[in-house]
Amino acid sequence: MEQQVTEELLALERAGWDALCAATGADFYGGVMADDGLMVLADGSVLDRPTVVAALGQSPPWHRYELTDVRVVAAGDGAAALVYTGRAWRDADGDPFTGAMTSLYVRVGGRWRLALYTQTPVP
Repeated sequence: MEQQVTEELLALERAGWDALCAATGADFYGGVMADDGLMVLADGSVLDRPTVVAALGQSPPWHRYELTDVRVVAAGDGAAALVYTGRAWRDADGDPFTGAMTSLYVRVGGRWRLALYTQTPVP
């Protein structure tokens, strides 16, 4: 996969996590998710874009996060998946949530849009 695509998607993913830490995730994901985009969360919830925006508007912010083992997988013309291990802490002293995460992005109108996000807990 082209290095520029990797850098673009990783920057976009970090911007999303930064927004989750700043309690502005609803605005960020409302703008970056594809109109028919979905998020599949660790608890089995499947959320469409309007539900994601509403839920993030009420979610407490994350304190910090780490992204490791980052890989990009080509998914056809104008699409790529960012796969990584994410660790995130709600507060400075708590245990982190750790998950295997995948964000599938598609190019729409010249910009990357999040079509599908999944997370699987890692013990």
